[in-house]
Amino acid sequence: MLIIRHLVLVFLGFVLLTSFTETTAKKEKTTTTTPIPIHKVEKVNIPFLLNDFVGFKEALAFKESQGKYRVVNTLGYLGKYQFGKETLKRFRIYNTTHFLRTPELQERTFVAYCKLNKWILRKDIKRSVGKTINGVKITESGILAAAHLSGAGNVKKFLRSNGSIRFNDAYGTSIQSYLKKFAGYDVSNIKANKKPTV
Repeated sequence: MLIIRHLVLVFLGFVLLTSFTETTAKKEKTTTTTPIPIHKVEKVNIPFLLNDFVGFKEALAFKESQGKYRVVNTLGYLGKYQFGKETLKRFRIYNTTHFLRTPELQERTFVAYCKLNKWILRKDIKRSVGKTINGVKITESGILAAAHLSGAGNVKKFLRSNGSIRFNDAYGTSIQSYLKKFAGYDVSNIKANKKPTV
């Protein structure tokens, strides 16, 4: 993930420098004015995510809905984090229209769901983090992301079977792909909780 960020920054820097050089060359051909020195180019702030919980939740949200709060997919999953109605009922959320229109509620629900999954999977996290299954290094953040995709029970089956029991969602996304894609984020600030509230 860090390598990708560095490559993006290098690419953007190259594009900006190329664009600047081309613009300067065109001005030199058409005018007799002195070109702008390179040190006068303004700095560009390119946002990037850290490997912390905020980075984790935003990366997961982008994968789920491109970070859009009001999205409903073809299977009826809702919001930025694509919650199912049954999961929402667990947190006593029954009004899906209100849920879709309330970003703060979606954010609180995501945190509560992470706490719940961390509690359900606490033994599996302890046993599995650091192992490699099917070529994928198991991390706590990967486990939480996989639980968001498929439910904690399916993640337990995958981990306890050493990867022989697999699960794909309705769109074909696998537990294993989430374990890999969302590995290495620091989610230590999320505390396991059997009955988290929103």
